[in-house]
Amino acid sequence: MSAFSARSLLLADNRRMLGKLLVVALLMFGFGYALVPMYRAICEALGVNVLSLAEQRRGDAAAGRSGNTQVDMTRTVTVEFDANSRGPWDFKPAKASVTVHPGELATVMYEFRNKQDRTMAAQAIPSYAPKQAMAHFNKLECFCFNEYTLKAGESKQWPVVFVIDPKLPKDVTTITLSYTFFEVGGKTPPAPAGGLLRPTAGVAAPESRL
Repeated sequence: MSAFSARSLLLADNRRMLGKLLVVALLMFGFGYALVPMYRAICEALGVNVLSLAEQRRGDAAAGRSGNTQVDMTRTVTVEFDANSRGPWDFKPAKASVTVHPGELATVMYEFRNKQDRTMAAQAIPSYAPKQAMAHFNKLECFCFNEYTLKAGESKQWPVVFVIDPKLPKDVTTITLSYTFFEVGGKTPPAPAGGLLRPTAGVAAPESRL
């Protein structure tokens, strides 16, 4: 075989290898790009809103709009609160439900107690029912935005401050906000001071921010 033929075969092999590598790279890029919408679709299908920076930004945006939100006095929405604890915690809302007008600022307290004899880090994940209510449930403050630590036997009360968007579909009259509280690892920020907000009968506005 001549040197020219050998060189031609080598170049052809190199081109085939380059083509295969490009196909693999494109497939990997496409798979990584598709993970985000797939993940969101799965979470929406399950009715679970896994905590993310996006939710914090949505809360910040709601806080900016809250001063200009018109309260719809012609409608009322019942918000039910639920708590699931995956671990050695006492975890529950201070009240089972509140009735609010869309556009009205509301506060509910959640109570926590670490029943373990050691310090534990934990975080809460919210979910909503019905699913379409999630886009209209704007949390201005929530313990679910971060991970926190509780010492052995320590108890805390933390607030959820929220506004129901007046654009909530009129056929939705009841929303269930459920939190799952579970232990996580890693370094966490200090817990917010308990008792900063106190619920009153019905709906109360927050006295101070975390």
